[in-house]
Amino acid sequence: MAPSSRPMQTISRHDLYTSLSARISYLHAFLDFSSRDIEALSSGAKYIKQLIPAVVNIVYRKLLEYDITARAFTTRSTSYEGPIDEVVDEDSPQIKHRKMFLTAYLNKICSDPSRFEFWEYLDKVGMMHTGVGRVHPLHIEYIHIGVCLSFIQDVFTEAILSHPRISLQRKIAIVKALGKVIWIQNDLFAKWYVRDGEEFRDEKEVVEVEREGYLHGVKVVETEIGGGGEEKEGDGEERKPGMCPFTGVDMAGLKISPHPVSEAEPAVSKPEVVVSNGH
Repeated sequence: MAPSSRPMQTISRHDLYTSLSARISYLHAFLDFSSRDIEALSSGAKYIKQLIPAVVNIVYRKLLEYDITARAFTTRSTSYEGPIDEVVDEDSPQIKHRKMFLTAYLNKICSDPSRFEFWEYLDKVGMMHTGVGRVHPLHIEYIHIGVCLSFIQDVFTEAILSHPRISLQRKIAIVKALGKVIWIQNDLFAKWYVRDGEEFRDEKEVVEVEREGYLHGVKVVETEIGGGGEEKEGDGEERKPGMCPFTGVDMAGLKISPHPVSEAEPAVSKPEVVVSNGH
């Protein structure tokens, strides 16, 4: 392999652990996250958003397959091993509440990654799963975070690559860009879990305790609350978010039915999602 013609860059280890902007800049540079990726995410956002309701149901069905992840919805911790009186399922208030926020989070990923606020929010998402910065602490161990992100990426990748109306070149661009965002999110989770850079702990950013979906006192993710009521984090009340059309349907056979529609067509209708039940 021929040596790179680029000059070696100097990276401050101190800044990586004390400055979010320095960390994001390094991650962007290493992953070659550029305007090409931003354009791919922007142009692909309409396709990604169409997949979100199904993806949310698939993710929570997976989380409810294992007691260690399911118990977090009742105990707010994956390390709790005591008795659990309440059994959660897809119709439980906690699950409907969490689905609402995962929907809002995935929509946030489809917003504008050219703004630093986008990456600030992803960093805050990582922080809030470690019991920090929340009125009602949530403790999710990192192993479950990492595998869940991989699962989300896998579902999106298959759905995008199977899309009947996107050219192969655009599919590749969207998958690559979305993958970079998810892996940066993974790092911004790890940032709050691993002990690397502990010697700079006293110089790290001051943590703000805020409600979920807020950044610096401003609501940055949109959630649907039934009845126009104010969302109260972690209060466990029954909520009526906009119901996903696939709720209660077997997602194992989820596919996008092919239609011979040109990608260049100016008004692209929403792709029909066909749910196969094996019949």
